[in-house]
Amino acid sequence: MKHLTILVPDGENNLSSIAGTYKLFSRANAYWKERGKEAVFTIQLAGLSDHVAFFGGLFTVNPHTSIEAISKTDLIVIPSLNHNYGKALTENRKLVSWIEKHYKEGAEVASICTGAFLLASTGLLDGKNCSTHWSATADFRSLFPKVNLQTDQLITDESGIYTNGGAYSFLNLIIYLIEKYYDRQTAIFCSKVFQIEPDRKSQSAFAIFSGQKQHDDEVVKEVQSYIEENLREKISIEELSSKFSVGRRNFDRRFIKATGNTPIEYMQRVKIESAKKALETSRKTITEVMYDVGYSDVKAFREVFRKFTGMSPIEYKGKYNKDAVV
Repeated sequence: MKHLTILVPDGENNLSSIAGTYKLFSRANAYWKERGKEAVFTIQLAGLSDHVAFFGGLFTVNPHTSIEAISKTDLIVIPSLNHNYGKALTENRKLVSWIEKHYKEGAEVASICTGAFLLASTGLLDGKNCSTHWSATADFRSLFPKVNLQTDQLITDESGIYTNGGAYSFLNLIIYLIEKYYDRQTAIFCSKVFQIEPDRKSQSAFAIFSGQKQHDDEVVKEVQSYIEENLREKISIEELSSKFSVGRRNFDRRFIKATGNTPIEYMQRVKIESAKKALETSRKTITEVMYDVGYSDVKAFREVFRKFTGMSPIEYKGKYNKDAVV
């Protein structure tokens, strides 16, 4: 029988991803045994402390054991952290070395949402793909520039390391792991019992682009504001670099360093985010919204929209605007 460790980090972190992971794997074990097979995992919650409080002490988790008591494990699940990443990482330094040690001894590791910060602190993600909550993108890139962050992806799977996107999308990761460690039948059963849509690939439709301004390049911030204030205009990158007196090559380099996007990508993201809001809240047609954000070619607008949301404008409007008339 394999061993599953669900970590319980110190601090006010995420309870639902701990409880949900435990519940789903326990149900998978039970279903496996109902089919006359031995349970796949011995499941243990393990942490640094005997008791960890959540929501100001409203709930308390009492881990089965401490990490020091686990000599060998096969799968480690790191839950979501709170958004004070510096504090969370400081409080859980011992977990970082423990995760690294067991991975090197053969364990696989899965991080949930912002648990990727704890995983990335081990260095195991350097040069590898990783997903996390879309809202944590800027902080993550700043702290871990060697990691290939892929926040459009719901799940990444590379070299025995799994990561996933934000919030309750962790349920999709657990279903994915259940299929990997048990079988497809068990994964489908659990997805039906817990009513989780299986085989989701992207979290793009859920992302809210609010600009990438957590940097110190004042010229780039001015460019960003100019782009946001001139959505309807067709602005070339040459015009922007000239307007702000920055050489073309240096302009691209500075913009990418500050925001993580090229100027063109940033412009597209700003326009598509505005289009999304209009499709969610107004009765404007797709064509009207397209013109409002500076596109005149329907095909080009549709392609860029799908690139950042994973669906067409019509599909998006139908999904998020209950009063939509398509």
